[in-house]
Amino acid sequence: MSKVKSIIKRISKNHVFMLFVMAVVLNLIIEALGRLSPVKALEFMVEHPMVFFCNTMLVMVVLSLALFFRRRIFAACMLSFIWLAIGITNGVILINRMTPFNVKDLATLSEAQSIMTNYFSTKSIIMICVGVAIFVFAIILLFRKTPKLSTRVNFKKSIACFLVIAIVTFGSITGGMKLGILDTFFPNLAYAYRDNGVPYSFMITWLKTGIDKPRGYDRDMMTGIFTGGELGEDGIYTPGQDDDKNVNNKPNIIFLQLESFVDPTIVKGIEYSRDPIPNFRKLMKENSTGILSVPAVGAGTANVEFEAMTGISARFFGPGEYPYKSVLTEKTCESVPYDLKQLGYSTHAIHNHRGAFYNRNKVFKNLGFDTFTCLEYMNNVVKTPKNWAKDGLLVSNIGDALKSTEGPDYIYTISVQGHGKYPSEEVITDPAIKVTKAPNEEKKWGYEYYANQLYEMDAFIMHLTRNLNRFDEDVVLVIYGDHLPALDMTEEELKSGNLYETQYVIWSNFGLQKQDEDLATYEISPRLLKRLGISVGMMTKYHQNYEKKKNYKENLEALSYDMLYGKGYIYGGINPYKPTDMQMGVKEIKIQRIVKIGEKYYIKGKNFTEYSKISLDGEPLKTVYLAPTILALNEEVDPTDVKKMKVSQVEKNKEILSTTE
Repeated sequence: MSKVKSIIKRISKNHVFMLFVMAVVLNLIIEALGRLSPVKALEFMVEHPMVFFCNTMLVMVVLSLALFFRRRIFAACMLSFIWLAIGITNGVILINRMTPFNVKDLATLSEAQSIMTNYFSTKSIIMICVGVAIFVFAIILLFRKTPKLSTRVNFKKSIACFLVIAIVTFGSITGGMKLGILDTFFPNLAYAYRDNGVPYSFMITWLKTGIDKPRGYDRDMMTGIFTGGELGEDGIYTPGQDDDKNVNNKPNIIFLQLESFVDPTIVKGIEYSRDPIPNFRKLMKENSTGILSVPAVGAGTANVEFEAMTGISARFFGPGEYPYKSVLTEKTCESVPYDLKQLGYSTHAIHNHRGAFYNRNKVFKNLGFDTFTCLEYMNNVVKTPKNWAKDGLLVSNIGDALKSTEGPDYIYTISVQGHGKYPSEEVITDPAIKVTKAPNEEKKWGYEYYANQLYEMDAFIMHLTRNLNRFDEDVVLVIYGDHLPALDMTEEELKSGNLYETQYVIWSNFGLQKQDEDLATYEISPRLLKRLGISVGMMTKYHQNYEKKKNYKENLEALSYDMLYGKGYIYGGINPYKPTDMQMGVKEIKIQRIVKIGEKYYIKGKNFTEYSKISLDGEPLKTVYLAPTILALNEEVDPTDVKKMKVSQVEKNKEILSTTE
């Protein structure tokens, strides 16, 4: 017994070993929070020991800073709180959304109030405040009670220990990357955190952002990319000056990006009572089609649309990075909308989900859109059992955009109906599509729900194409799924063996010739424009003229860096694109008059929605939506302020998207 006590005493004095034990325990807690299950955390440790070890070393290298303090136990506990904070925040966020906590979320700390109300109820916020108070008290108590070294810190020894730990950490992570044990590209953050561990994944989203500077980057390098005289003798692209505006064919161009829309029969072991997508399958047989290589799986819609609009690969950016949340919040970027505006096109974005999601209400101004119609500007919204807006209402919204202008329109439509999370129990009691074969009950209900959303989305496609076929202007419609659904599919379960593939169709009401080919998402716009005889835009020209060249992707990345992070040599050092004065909603919301009936005030006007709020001096007031033409004020105001009342569109997190003049 005395020997055991002696061993324990020795171990307790070995601070490096104790830090390793703390790191293992901390990592298990962090993974348990990230997987919302301690059992799954233990399974991760057993099934992926090298990945778990790399993550443990990451935790330990932070904890090892405690070696430089006399109060080592106190310092180690304080340092562990950093990792615990990341783990707890990640766990709480995953209860409310599919995307885990990452460094980009820290950029919204200035909006702490909206974040708190987004993820926590009032009761939860009170409990958090109490918890913070207890935490502060515990820190004070810990500082007073924990022992400190009886001698001064041996800094030479501490530095040596820290360096050894850092070298082991760096070596294990570098080796893991080279051996493919750790991923370096995150097409889906949720899957990346699951497969690579929370500490490593969080670190990667911090260390690697933006596009790497090309080797040998300078003016000559950039102006030397175009060798066919497309940009004139100076090699610099000037919008309008280096474009042919004498385009004969200017059809309306509509992109329809369907949420999680793929052919469900590509999954092995799942069978259905009937085909969930008969109309889309018919369109594929009769029109141009092919495989679309996308940069995301299970989530990441914004990166798919970014590629389709800009011709830039999302893989050039940091792991798990969304340009919508980084560079595009502050900088414009050449895009198809900007390019087509030179030919007289009006540009519209449509999305039946929150306008502020992925910062679209701000980013779309930097991508050249004239209008953005999101959920807050839509009426007659029908929801799925999982509370996502159904896609059927997009037919009228697309029609409104087409009719809003005299000239041709470019419309980028983003659907949401097929979104997860998918249920593991029965939620549709009388489904149109039934799963007749599945490996287990959980998969059966998940795929059955998904298949029925596809079935309704497929009916929406039929309705849309029928309407467009009767439209009295030429229309070309590009339809595709943004990524696979978040149903935890593996390569082995797919007939194609590829997680990054969906299908696309190019349909028109004027008989565009069928031409099948497989494309990457960033290639689909320039390829379509080429078929229409349009070559406007620097990126469009590059894709159309250099797609088969040896350094195609390398130069594409260099152009992308130059445009977004470099000195803009390709534009002569000056970004020619200015943010648009984008109107929220294709239909303008207007106040016609304010009336008082009894003690209540009513605002009469047009194009109101359930998200319309009467506002005063920028503050939304309690409002009752009665109809698209009338709102009722449900609180008292000073009669002298009535004439100052306006109508604001307010999204669910209280952000004001627009206010009437």
